[in-house]
Amino acid sequence: MKKINCISLIFILLFSLSIQAQTKKWTLEECVKYAIDNNISIKQTELDTKTADIGKKDAIGNFIPSLNSNASHSWNVGLNQDPTTGLLRNQTTQYSSMGAGVGFDIYKGMQNQNALRKANLSIIAAKYQLTKMQEDVALNVANAFLQVLFNKENLKVQQEQLIINNKQLARSEELVKAGSVPRGDLLDIKATVASDNQKVIAAENALLISKLSLAQLLQLKEFYDFDVTDDTTAKDENNILAQTPVAIYEKAKEERTELKIAKTNLEIAEKNVAIAKGGFQPTLQGFYNINTRISYADTFDFQTGASQPAASFGQQFSDNRGQAFGAQLSIPIFNGFSARNNVERSKVNLEKSKIAVEQEELALQRNVYTAFTDAKGGLNAYESSLSALDARQEAYNYAKEKYAVGMMNSFDFNQSQTLLSFAQSEVLRTKYDYIFKIKILEFYFGIPIIKI
Repeated sequence: MKKINCISLIFILLFSLSIQAQTKKWTLEECVKYAIDNNISIKQTELDTKTADIGKKDAIGNFIPSLNSNASHSWNVGLNQDPTTGLLRNQTTQYSSMGAGVGFDIYKGMQNQNALRKANLSIIAAKYQLTKMQEDVALNVANAFLQVLFNKENLKVQQEQLIINNKQLARSEELVKAGSVPRGDLLDIKATVASDNQKVIAAENALLISKLSLAQLLQLKEFYDFDVTDDTTAKDENNILAQTPVAIYEKAKEERTELKIAKTNLEIAEKNVAIAKGGFQPTLQGFYNINTRISYADTFDFQTGASQPAASFGQQFSDNRGQAFGAQLSIPIFNGFSARNNVERSKVNLEKSKIAVEQEELALQRNVYTAFTDAKGGLNAYESSLSALDARQEAYNYAKEKYAVGMMNSFDFNQSQTLLSFAQSEVLRTKYDYIFKIKILEFYFGIPIIKI
């Protein structure tokens, strides 16, 4: 009995957790954070930052001396030259040699220093690219999130309209039975209810598709039970519209990631020119080598007729040891215009980077002014739609009273309902359009969708 109760308790607990998981409603902040953590493009960009870190390690390695060692062993059978004495002997010789060498740059036209500076800039540029990708994902998620909210509210409007018309249909049937309105009006109401049913189905499909789109952005596989919070406040919380377009643009020049990327790429291009110019300068390298050799042979002396054993391992290792050290200066005189072409190519890329910065500044200015104008226009459109909805609601209430007493036919009454439904939909459209445009304007002002 206790075992059955335990199983029942576990089943109830798991069922409760399942219900909670299904009814979880995601906030905008949760959606954006989850997308940033799971988006494939962001993960690829994160790998680019790791590649930039490896590039810096390569640049640092240019300052470290190179150390190499070598060893070889060979067998020579028959009449051959003794590698130690240089005499011809009939012998089987084993010859070993080993050595080590160190090489280091003393001067290389500041190419190593500039390569390290370029690597540091590349890391900064990679981080900016990652931030830019996160910002783009955040905006896309916000847009998809607001689309879900719009479709949820639109579905509520269509469902409420269907409920109202069903009640009106029941009322009209009573009026027809009482002879207050003609039967043709009842048929019009039935047609209206059928149309409302189609609108509800279309609204449900639109909501499902918008949830699917948001779930795909979040890399979620299950979307049928996916839902978001009903945060539908339409207001300028940060009072961004109190700012002037000039102030927003000046702030955007400091905050916008795409401009930072362009400026960093310009600095990288400048370092590339400096590295290319280093190819005209002499290079000075230092080196130090140490080597030794050992031979093993059973030699036969033709003069004495006796075998002569080789010297001991330790003695040969010490006696044959040698060292070499010095410096090597290389002066470029003519290299088929390679150095000159590298400089010219780098200068061309530098000019391109300068133009790219100017283009980003112009595009940013245009986008800021456009976003400001759109946000202002969105606010005006939303306020106008609210006023229109109030007027349409009063007109509908008046038409409803006239229809109830037989002073208005069903066609005119349906027209009043259609205009009210259109006004409600227009309020929703302008509301979410205004919210998103405010988010874009805040984005340019340096206010993120969420804190990353």
